[in-house]
Amino acid sequence: MNTTDGKLMSKWKRNAVIFLGSQTLSLFGSSLVQYAILWYITLQSQSGIMMTIYIICGFIPTFILSPFGGVWADRYNRKFLIIVADGIIAAVTLFLAILFLSGYEAMWPLFLVSAIRALGAGIQGPAIGAILPQFIPKDKLTKVNGANGSIQAVVTLISPMVSGALYSITTIEMIFFIDVITAILAISVLILFLRIPAHEKAKEIQKISYFADMKLGLTYIKNHAFLKQLFAFLAIFFILLAPVSFLTPLQVARSFGEDVWRLTAIEMAFAIGMILGGIVIASWGGFKNKIHTIGFSLFVFGFCTFALGIVPFFWIYLLLMGIAGISMPILNTPAMTLLQEKVDGDYLGRVFGVMNMISTSMMPLGMLIFGPISDYIKIEWLLIGTGLVMFFGTIPFIRNKMLVEAGKPVSES
Repeated sequence: MNTTDGKLMSKWKRNAVIFLGSQTLSLFGSSLVQYAILWYITLQSQSGIMMTIYIICGFIPTFILSPFGGVWADRYNRKFLIIVADGIIAAVTLFLAILFLSGYEAMWPLFLVSAIRALGAGIQGPAIGAILPQFIPKDKLTKVNGANGSIQAVVTLISPMVSGALYSITTIEMIFFIDVITAILAISVLILFLRIPAHEKAKEIQKISYFADMKLGLTYIKNHAFLKQLFAFLAIFFILLAPVSFLTPLQVARSFGEDVWRLTAIEMAFAIGMILGGIVIASWGGFKNKIHTIGFSLFVFGFCTFALGIVPFFWIYLLLMGIAGISMPILNTPAMTLLQEKVDGDYLGRVFGVMNMISTSMMPLGMLIFGPISDYIKIEWLLIGTGLVMFFGTIPFIRNKMLVEAGKPVSES
């Protein structure tokens, strides 16, 4: 480690607070807009087709751009990429606010802006995942990633309530302006207070094309068997996650009642659980081997999914939702930390780009399988089945010698 890196690492607490603070501002504003647009389309169109178009616009661009975003995160200054992505998102949101203020309130600009915002997420996601090891010591990554998970869960919990309150007392364009302001503040914080030099590869003159660089990244993953196997397990898990993620509101409406408070309660229980889970993993740090920590969370989540299919009382259902929420940061945090520790810094952006593709595509793919089935088979049976597969599928995961070897602390591997 050179002198500059040493100074940067010595200020990791300050830099972590600044970076996570700026990203919280950005995420909060984006979440307000996301819910505002969702409710606007729902109330104005009351159309399932319109909602489907909006959902597609929100995830397809991220899926498509993530591999390129990963290449850019490895080729260019990652802080600059985060700032550019925030700036693009703020600019299109400002355009939308002005358009609505002028009286033009058609649906297509909402779809277009949602797609462009998703493109920004495709750039931002790999850069954020890859930048943390530049200024956070490896033995502190779990703590920082866990804290970040709790912050994101808090935003997930409060943003729909704040957005709903604002939507009821003001106009949608005012919510758009709030997002623009939070983005400007987030960008200003990064520019003025966070000094992170570009990583080594970003300082070099790039001699190969984007596609060649992308191919090198895929070859890197192909040549690291633990990455292939980890991604394969996580892809299967995300597919199995679809029923519990998307069909539980429908299950609650069918089995416990169509009251809005029940649907709100399950979302809040899961979000509160995620907050607690982030706090737990940040303070505990997980088992010595990160694969064992991920496996433990899969066991818990599989059991909760199974139990959600058989529980007869709604209050127990909420408790299980909360426990499932706790297990998610205990899965996500060590998985992200494992990549940050084990992957060569020059390839980290591309690896996170592939991870972004998996996380954004597998659950929608799962819905293509389980969604239509849910009209013919009780959702409870889908939860029981997927829960059992997750639960018992964890056994080969934690017994995989290659993954267990990769999950060991850096000092032992």
